[in-house]
Amino acid sequence: MSLRDRLIRNFNEVEFESHTRGGRYEGARYAGLAGPNTPGTAARKLGAGIDILPPGKVTCPYHFHYAQEEMFVILEGSGTLRVVGESIPIRTGDVIGIPPGPEYPHQIVNTSEAPIKYLSISTQERPEVCEYPDSGKYGVFTGTDGPLVQRRRVHRADSDLDYWDGEP
Repeated sequence: MSLRDRLIRNFNEVEFESHTRGGRYEGARYAGLAGPNTPGTAARKLGAGIDILPPGKVTCPYHFHYAQEEMFVILEGSGTLRVVGESIPIRTGDVIGIPPGPEYPHQIVNTSEAPIKYLSISTQERPEVCEYPDSGKYGVFTGTDGPLVQRRRVHRADSDLDYWDGEP
């Protein structure tokens, strides 16, 4: 693999994958550009991708990260950033910075009649813990088994095990 191939990706030349979950979530179409989850790239601490979110869809469950910091750059379209229980309008040219921690649960919602196209950038700390305030879940992410295939466990507090459960 050439130096250029390890360091540079053009988002007009990568394949998109469609991710759909039920009627509400259409996880957009995602193109991995760089980072530890993208084979062949040299980046180790930052990941990037392009997301295209169809009208009326939500990108992912409302969540916050304990370790990862995220940034979204709105390239085309408009919609809503649901953050800290508020709905804030977003549009082309907006740069959204989301720090880690429970103070900033967030999700992007396409409330317009046209797709939203945005660049997603995030630190890729592993292990990582996410919480999902709407559903009372939390997820633990420990690494990857390739692009978009993460080793993870998702639980709710009511199914929590005792620390000593199953130990001799």
